[in-house]
Amino acid sequence: MINQIQHIPILLDEVINALSLTEDEIYIDATFGLGGYTKAILSKQNCKVIAIDRDPETKIVADNLKKVFTDRLYFINGKFSELGKFLEELKICKVGGVVFDLGVSSPQLDIKNRGFSFKLDGPLDMRMSSEGPTAAEFLDVVEENTLANIIFELGDEVFSKRIAKSIIHHRTINKIKTTHQLARIIRDAIPVKKRKIDPATKTFQAIRIYLNDEINELKKGLIAAEKVLKPGGRLAVVSFHSIEDRIVKKFFLKCLKTNSLSRHLPEIPKKEPSLEILTKKPILPSTKEINLNKRSRSAKLRIAMRTNFVSTFGEIA
Repeated sequence: MINQIQHIPILLDEVINALSLTEDEIYIDATFGLGGYTKAILSKQNCKVIAIDRDPETKIVADNLKKVFTDRLYFINGKFSELGKFLEELKICKVGGVVFDLGVSSPQLDIKNRGFSFKLDGPLDMRMSSEGPTAAEFLDVVEENTLANIIFELGDEVFSKRIAKSIIHHRTINKIKTTHQLARIIRDAIPVKKRKIDPATKTFQAIRIYLNDEINELKKGLIAAEKVLKPGGRLAVVSFHSIEDRIVKKFFLKCLKTNSLSRHLPEIPKKEPSLEILTKKPILPSTKEINLNKRSRSAKLRIAMRTNFVSTFGEIA
């Protein structure tokens, strides 16, 4: 079923240009999905790609791509936060580029059994892998205040307390098992008014991010990528909501800044920047791309290049 999902890689040309591909180099596609970026990289240049995805179903796509690109593609079913460990196991020290395409992939949205989309009625799962509790199991035990905080902090939802209270109330009557069930509870909890997006959007996003520990994964993944990039190597990150974009922006700035010295503290050696930021402002999709693919409308691409200086976070042991 996963091979039948239509997939349009977002900001594809911009990402490929950002990586500045060279022959015989190794690149990491940290969020393989349906392999759009990987296929484009391998088609554009005679190089190799290490593709990573925590969703076990994506291996089917990778196996099919390997029939075309044979020994130039290596797939790993795992978390991108562990990409440093994966490279160590492969006895690879540094790579020429890393790309992240954050958020939910097309298969996860378009297959109702995955439980990510409130537009399709299916079991309330939301797990990017088969590990950990489902969204239904989580909502059956979470405390009201905890849930309200998750919805507010990870979904930017101003009605988080109302929504959390309503979810807790409804679960005492009937277990919340499906996406349509949850979406209906959320919509009924929010005052009726015109919204550009479905009222359930932000709460679904928050629960998904929390269940999959996406914030910590992103932070660890960015650090791992900075460590494995060789001088001149490119880091390209496509994000889809403000929380992700803020993390990427702050990470780039942290790698750019030098330590400020204070007369009240012992003298600290000046830290040279480990990244050069190549995008002062994020690259956005064109009107043409948005018209062709509505899912691209919130995408932002930020690009940085590894410098010759030591890693901000310490080199790989």
